[in-house]
Amino acid sequence: MNTRSLLDQLLNAGKDMMQNQNTGQTNSQSRSGGSSPLGGLLGSVGGGALGGGAMSLLMGSKKARKMGGKVAVYGGLAALGVVAFKAYSNWQSQNQTQAGAVSGQPQTVDRVPTAQIEQHSQAILRAVIGAAKADGHIDERERVLIDGEVERITDDSELKRWFDQELGKPLDPADIARSAATPEIAAEMYLASLVMVDKQNFMERAYLDELARQLKLDPALKVELEAQAANSLG
Repeated sequence: MNTRSLLDQLLNAGKDMMQNQNTGQTNSQSRSGGSSPLGGLLGSVGGGALGGGAMSLLMGSKKARKMGGKVAVYGGLAALGVVAFKAYSNWQSQNQTQAGAVSGQPQTVDRVPTAQIEQHSQAILRAVIGAAKADGHIDERERVLIDGEVERITDDSELKRWFDQELGKPLDPADIARSAATPEIAAEMYLASLVMVDKQNFMERAYLDELARQLKLDPALKVELEAQAANSLG
C-alpha cells in the first residue's frame, strides 16, 4: 500500500478546504447576504480540492470550518514529522538526565529511511481516522461519502479496502495505539490526533487523554506535543 500518498493529500487538503469554504461563503453571501457553512462543505466535497472533501467529511463540517486553517498550516506528512521532531527533541533534552531517557536523534517520519515511512504513515492515518470518529459524527451515509472521496483520491485497491475497514471499526484507543511501534510513532499519532479533534469537546478530549495513556506517552512529552501543536498551528 502507498499510505503515504493518501495521508499527504489529506494533510495538505486544509489549504484547499479553506479556499473552497471561503469561495462558497463569498458566493453564498452575494446571493443571500449571509454565510452558508453547508455551501462551504459542499464546495469542498463536490469537486474542489483533491482530498479536501474526504478531510471535510472526516472532520465534520463544523469542525472542518473551525480547524481547516490549522490543517493548512500543518501541511503534509513531512511537516508533521518536523513538528513531532521538535517536540520530541525538546522533551528529550529536558529529560536527558533522568534514568532510562532515550538518547540519540529522534527518528520521526521526516528522518527515517524510505522503507520505514509506510509504517509511520499507516499508524498516523489510523490515528487520524480514530480521532475523526471520536465525536461520533460519522454515520453510514458519511461513510459512503468518505469512501467515495477516497476512491477519487487513490486507485490503490488494497489501501481503499484497508481504509474502509478502519473507518468501520468500533473506536478503540487501545487498538489504535498498537500501531505505535516506536516512541516517535506514538508522538506522531498523538500529534495528528490533536489536529483532528476539538479539545473543548468533552468526548474528544476524553478520547485524546485515553489515546495518550494507551500510547504510553510520558506526561511531559504529551504537554510538549500539545505546546508545539499550538505554536505551529496557530
